[in-house]
Amino acid sequence: MFRRKKEPVTTEAVVNVDSNNDPLAEVPKSFWERLWPVLACGSGLFSDGYINNVIGSVSTMLSTIYGPAYTNSSAKKNVSSITFAGTVAGTLVFGYLSDKWSRKNALLLSTIILIVFAALGAASYGYHGNLQGMFAALTAYRFLVGVGIGGEYPAGSVACSEASGELKSGSRNRWFILFTNVMIDWGFVIGAFVPYLLVVICTEKHLRLAWRISLGLGVVPPMLLLWLRVKLKEPEEFKRESMKHVKIPYLLILRFYWWRLLVVSLIWFIYDFSTYSFGIYSSTIVDTILSSGKPASYTAPLSRSFGWNTVINLFYIPGAMGGSFFSDWIGPRWALAWGMFAQGIVGFIMAGLYKQLSEPKNIAAFAVVFGIFLSLGEVGAGDNIGLVASKTSATGVRGQYYAIAAAFGKIGAFVGTYVFPYIEAAGGNDVTSAQYPFYVSSSLCIFSAALAVFCLPSIGQDTITYEDLRFREYLESKGWDTRQLGLLKGESVESRAAAEIVGAEKNF
Repeated sequence: MFRRKKEPVTTEAVVNVDSNNDPLAEVPKSFWERLWPVLACGSGLFSDGYINNVIGSVSTMLSTIYGPAYTNSSAKKNVSSITFAGTVAGTLVFGYLSDKWSRKNALLLSTIILIVFAALGAASYGYHGNLQGMFAALTAYRFLVGVGIGGEYPAGSVACSEASGELKSGSRNRWFILFTNVMIDWGFVIGAFVPYLLVVICTEKHLRLAWRISLGLGVVPPMLLLWLRVKLKEPEEFKRESMKHVKIPYLLILRFYWWRLLVVSLIWFIYDFSTYSFGIYSSTIVDTILSSGKPASYTAPLSRSFGWNTVINLFYIPGAMGGSFFSDWIGPRWALAWGMFAQGIVGFIMAGLYKQLSEPKNIAAFAVVFGIFLSLGEVGAGDNIGLVASKTSATGVRGQYYAIAAAFGKIGAFVGTYVFPYIEAAGGNDVTSAQYPFYVSSSLCIFSAALAVFCLPSIGQDTITYEDLRFREYLESKGWDTRQLGLLKGESVESRAAAEIVGAEKNF
C-alpha cells in the first residue's frame, strides 16, 4: 500500500502498452519549457482561494460598519455564497469551451473576467449612495467574478495536468498539486492575512477603506498571470487527442464514465462543503470564542479575531505541500483516502472536546487543533480530488468531465456556506454551536475515504497517456473512428491520410 506506484492500474479494461514508452516525456523540451506552462495554467487558482476567503472577513467588516442594515438583509448570506453559484456556471461553460474551442483561449477569457469583476466588486456603489443598492451591486459582481473563477478549473487545471505529463515521471503529481491546490491554499492564507493587515493599518475607524482594498487586491494575481498566459501553447496531449472539430459521442462517453464521474463528483462535493464553509466562517467562530464570557455588548477587536483567523489558515500550507509528495509516494487514491480518514478522526476529537477548546484562554489550542483538521483535509481531498478528476478521463472530454466534477464541488461549497449557520443554530446559541458542524463534517470525511478506497481506480504517473489509449480502444470497439481525434479545423480523416502519404513519400 505504501510503496511508490510505478505503473497505473486501470478498471474496466487493461490496455496492452509498453510501459517504457512515454511519448509526452520524449518531447524535446528543457525543464523550464516543461514547467512554466504548468505554473501559468494552474496558478490562477490562487484567485479562487483569495477571492472566496477574503469575503468572510469583508462580510465581518460590513457587519461592523453598517450593523442591522447589512446583517438583517439578504445580502449577508448572498455576498458570501453567490460567488459559488457563478463558479458553477463558469465551470460548466468553460468546460465545454476548453474542449471545443481552446485550452489557452478559454484560460485567457476567464483571466480577463476575473480582473474586470474583481475590480468592480471593490468599487461597488449604489445609485446616489443607496446602501441596499451597493449591497446588490456587490452581490452581482461577486457572482460574475465567480464565473471567472469557474473558468480556471476546467481550462487551467486540465491544461496544467496535461502539461505536467511532460515532466519527469515520479514528480508529476507533486508539480500539479503545487501549482493548483497549494495555490488555492496560499490564496486562503493571504485572503485571511490581508484584511488583518489592513485593519491594523487603517484601524477600525476606517473599515470602509479596508474592505474595498481587500477586494481590490484580488485583481493583482490574475493581472500578473495574464502576460504568461498570452505566451501559452496548447498542451501536446490536447493537440493529439482533442475532439475540437468532430461531433463528440456523448452517449458512449456517458456509458463509459458515468460511475467514475459520479464518485469523483460526490467526493468533491463533500470536500468543498466542509472546506469553504469553515474557511468563510472561521473568523466568525474565532470572534465568538474571543467574546465568550464577556458582556453582551462586548465585541472582540477585529485585528485580534482576524489575526487568529490567519494563524488557522496557515495550517492549510504544510498539509497541502507535504501532501503533494505523499501523493507521488503512494498515489492519489490512497493519499486521498488516508487524508480524509485522518481528518475525520481529528474532527470527532475536536467536536468531543469543543467545550474545553472553545474557552477564550484555550484559543491557541483551538487554533492548533482546528488547523490540523484543515491541514489533513489538504493532504486528502484538497490535494488529490482535482488530480483524480483530471486524470481519470480522456483528453478529448477532460474539460467537460472535470467541469462537472468541479461544479458539484462548488455546489457543495454553496450548500455548505448557506446551511452552515443553520447547523450552528441547531447546536444552540452558546459557544458550542460550532460543535455540530464538526460532527457533520467528520462523518462526511469518513464516508469520502470509503468512497475513494472502494470506488476509485488507482492512478499512476502515466495515467493520462494510458487513459487516452484505453478510451481509444473503447471507442473503436463501439465502431467510432478514432482517426478523428486531433483533427485540425477544415481537416478530414481522408485529407490527413493523404497528407501523411505525401509526407512519407517525400521523406523516402
